Amino acid sequence: MIVSFNHKGLKQFFESDNASKLAPEHIRKIRLILTRLDSAASPAEMNEPGYNLHKLSGTLKEFWSVKVEKITALFFVLSARMRLTLII
Repeated sequence: MIVSFNHKGLKQFFESDNASKLAPEHIRKIRLILTRLDSAASPAEMNEPGYNLHKLSGTLKEFWSVKVEKITALFFVLSARMRLTLII
């Protein structure tokens, strides 16, 4: 369950399907990722081909990342209650 967003464009897209603040070439994959993240109970459920799921390190060690395209990724963190916060 996604509970918060740090990116206004992602929030707008998720809540009202308005993609005006997102790059048009990323919309299809972002829609797939958000749908999957919203129902995921663990990061392992995001381990799909092409997503390049991995845990970040250093100061971002609590975050996970999935690839949208080349150098564009969505970062997310799971709270103790398996709630998601998305950062792009």
